[in-house]
Amino acid sequence: MPRPTAAQLAYGSCTVILSTLAMLLLSKTSSGLGIVTITLSALVLGLLVALTVPLPKPARTRAMPVVPLLKERAPGRRETASVAAATSKPVREPANP
Repeated sequence: MPRPTAAQLAYGSCTVILSTLAMLLLSKTSSGLGIVTITLSALVLGLLVALTVPLPKPARTRAMPVVPLLKERAPGRRETASVAAATSKPVREPANP
């Protein structure tokens, strides 16, 4: 299992402290069993928060773009390709009278 990051520790600790205080203040409990129950539930909640914090993603290697092989061009001649040229039918030139 990987070590927890600083963000996971911070979020989990803050969740435990704040949820414990909130539940103790809202419940107004004074019994030992109630305090133990609230404390354990806050610890479980903090653990869930710490585990669900997104982990840093490993650096991806940049993939080289896939370029289809083109037919060889004559030197000095520049060719451009477009979607319209690739999908349209060739146009016949009118015959000179």
